[in-house]
Amino acid sequence: MTYGQIAASLDRPAAARAVGWAMKHCPPGVPWHRVVNASGGISPRPNIGSMLTQRLLLEQEGVPVRRGRVALIRYRWKGSAPRTFTASRSSRAAGEIVRA
Repeated sequence: MTYGQIAASLDRPAAARAVGWAMKHCPPGVPWHRVVNASGGISPRPNIGSMLTQRLLLEQEGVPVRRGRVALIRYRWKGSAPRTFTASRSSRAAGEIVRA
């Protein structure tokens, strides 16, 4: 998925950079490594190690990275993003979020 796809799914198509900032601060367990830029590339960042980590995690999931890019034509996420979330009492206790 691209930053722009996430922004568009939140009805903020011009907010791809804000999505990038949010991804930088996402909690553990969020598959941040699956988000790439509009050209399928791993976005440059000051911490080179996180770029390498992203590449390794993608490749471990079977997504090849060539010249720093993912073939979006093949690997772009094509599903629909959930619009609203609610947590039931039992799922809140388990720390899960369920789709409304």
